[in-house]
Amino acid sequence: MIRRNLPFAAIAVIALVAAPLLLEPFRLSLLAKYLCYAIVALGIGLAWGQGGMLTLGQGVFFGLGGYSMAMYLKLSESGGGLPDFMVWSGVEELPALWAPFADPVFALTMAVAGPVLLAVVLGTLVFRQRVRGAYFAILTQALAAAMVILLVGQQGLTGGTNGMTNFFELFGADLADDSTQRVLYLVVAGVLGMLYLATRQLVNSRFGRLLVAVRDGEDRVRFLGYDPALVKTVTFAVSAGLAGLAGALFVPVVGIISPALLGVVPSLELVVAVAVGGRQVLAGAVLGAVVMGYAQTTFSEQFANGWLYLQGALFILVMTLAPKGIAGLLGRLRRARTA
Repeated sequence: MIRRNLPFAAIAVIALVAAPLLLEPFRLSLLAKYLCYAIVALGIGLAWGQGGMLTLGQGVFFGLGGYSMAMYLKLSESGGGLPDFMVWSGVEELPALWAPFADPVFALTMAVAGPVLLAVVLGTLVFRQRVRGAYFAILTQALAAAMVILLVGQQGLTGGTNGMTNFFELFGADLADDSTQRVLYLVVAGVLGMLYLATRQLVNSRFGRLLVAVRDGEDRVRFLGYDPALVKTVTFAVSAGLAGLAGALFVPVVGIISPALLGVVPSLELVVAVAVGGRQVLAGAVLGAVVMGYAQTTFSEQFANGWLYLQGALFILVMTLAPKGIAGLLGRLRRARTA
């Protein structure tokens, strides 16, 4: 067990210690952004890779967490008054929905509890009806599209198409300061590490084995007396909670949350990242999110007019040479070397 944990421990040490020393503040902030996406990918790896639930709407849960944090930051900076975008939109009184988010504890709680509650309700309704496969994927994709329409249509409540930006302070710390961004990176990296260990422990537990059994033979599990709908709902809720927490961390790191970050396309990009990394291995899902995030930034900087084609080519190349993703390819190379 110790030897199996050594690679993860080595990567964690490098991420926590070396990256802040070697990277300039802008690149460190980008890495923190990739790690936020990696937390979402971890949830997708759990739901899709381990449970067989292809969820194409994780952007919804990511957005709920992000908007919860953004609402707190806006209220904190306004000093009890109206946020700037509400003033521009002609809102004269703070909406009742916003008032509780002045409390940071409530905002952080809702960033996780809101997505979990939505996932529990949706999962209970869907999985009890034995909806699965492509039908479940399309349903989650439709949820993401509906969420974007709702946010865009509520200009005075959510900032509309532009979303929310211009965040200056977090708990009294200047978000533009390099030291604050360094601390935020350490927080995101630490949270990702703890969540990875907890998720892997869940996968290796009896519940994790039952989840894999549901993925491979749901009807057989039902005949054995277990409730596959409950197992899938719990897993879906955990995945949603991870995405919500990632959204809450994303906002102070990047400084913006908008409908463009949580629609159908961003949700699909996260699924592609998990597929590239290896959906059946949790570490592969995390690696895929970081690799795809880095590739997107690099290609867009060097090939502004064609980076989407290069990103697509990277996906096709990995899927052609390694159908199980980068993690599967590394595992195959390790077995070949051992043999």
